[in-house]
Amino acid sequence: MQDLMNTKIHDETRQGEAFAPAAAVTAAYRKKFYIESYGCQMNFADSEIVAAILNESGFGATRNVEDADLILLNTCSIREKAEQTVRKRLTEFRKIKLVKPGMLVGVLGCMAERLKAKFLEEEKLVDLVVGPDAYRTLPDLVEEAEGGHKAVNVLLSREETYADISPVRLNSNGVSAFVSIMRGCNNMCSFCVVPFTRGRERSRDTPSIVRECTDLFNSGYREVTLLGQNVDSYYWVDESLPATDSRRTITFALLLESVAAISPLLRVRFSTSHPKDITDEVLHTIARHKNICNYIHLPVQSGSTRVLQLMNRTYTREWYMARIDRIRELIPGCGISSDIIAGFCTETEEDHQDTLSLMEYSQYDYGYMFFYSERPGTLAARRYQDDIPLDVKKRRLQEIVDMQYRLSLESNRQDIGKTVEVLIEGDSKKSDQDWMGRSSENKVIVFPKAGFDFKKGDYATVRVTDCNKATLMGKVKEE
Repeated sequence: MQDLMNTKIHDETRQGEAFAPAAAVTAAYRKKFYIESYGCQMNFADSEIVAAILNESGFGATRNVEDADLILLNTCSIREKAEQTVRKRLTEFRKIKLVKPGMLVGVLGCMAERLKAKFLEEEKLVDLVVGPDAYRTLPDLVEEAEGGHKAVNVLLSREETYADISPVRLNSNGVSAFVSIMRGCNNMCSFCVVPFTRGRERSRDTPSIVRECTDLFNSGYREVTLLGQNVDSYYWVDESLPATDSRRTITFALLLESVAAISPLLRVRFSTSHPKDITDEVLHTIARHKNICNYIHLPVQSGSTRVLQLMNRTYTREWYMARIDRIRELIPGCGISSDIIAGFCTETEEDHQDTLSLMEYSQYDYGYMFFYSERPGTLAARRYQDDIPLDVKKRRLQEIVDMQYRLSLESNRQDIGKTVEVLIEGDSKKSDQDWMGRSSENKVIVFPKAGFDFKKGDYATVRVTDCNKATLMGKVKEE
């Protein structure tokens, strides 16, 4: 998700919008597909589901867009900038089609419903449009498009979770993987398009989630991130058990426990939590299990109760602060990050100062920060005027970014001298002589390879020796 000014303080993570598959095309596949993903982790996970469906229908992945018979863009509607980027890419693909007439171009995901008419008819940029709940129909839609028809399926579902599909891990580091546990969202935050583009909330069955995580661990993966728009509202009922059986209903805390029980060597993360729904039961579960990471992404969006009410976030400033207090109490040293929007409708300077002071109170390790971008079809677009001038939005965002830079640096400095367990993800971006990994608190740590026989997926005990605002530096602690 990107806008004219957005910042995530975390410079060793892979943040590129484009997502090219790593899987090689083999003789088993008669055609090639190329896919790019934009936006949230859920979109990247969806692309892996799409890859599995296409593999079954005879398409193999390629990194080279010009070799593709089918080009797919998995889109995001959260920010206007993301839509502009997708439109630009589609224009570039149209030029490739001029020299390769049989090539098909499709749009998947959150932009599909809202912009299907524009893409298909007005601008003639694509051949097929497929919504997030219609990926199973992709092979049939491709066949329709090959016959010269415009192929569209953007129907939303109340049941689809793709639970039976084993995702093809695209561009994977072989260590960390996303596992979708639910789809859709029932929270009607006034600024957000997700309820309209992904439909109502539904949870995937627990056995299929545990099975996928177990398979990943047995394949060498050492970390899974459980994904949902609001993971804390995960709720699955095992209809095979009698109503009186206490094992019949699975909450998010119980799901976490089940995944953590696969192996103490499998780290478990999750995203995203909603402040109104994260429970003490979840916090106690994290505290009990060493392999459930001490890290929570807890979006606040604004520090002003008045603005939070306009956003329909259904909690107050005081409620959020109480949740922060409870996390600190039950999980000392827990890493916490957040999402923050600057310049929402009617936001005053006092509201803005409330956000800055709440950031100070929460002591976030890092954050995802944006200025407000009105999205057509949202409650905010219908109810409120986007009345904050762009220069004011940018100035407020910069003050938020500056605050987060300071908080991140302070947080990292507190780790100097500490010893942490690091899961090695691969080479550092800056040097293949250094490893890069993460602590349980989701902090990136870089340390030298020399003198130690580690490989990707190993755990290393590292003493932190230095830092900047985004990264810790350290050395392996010798026995």
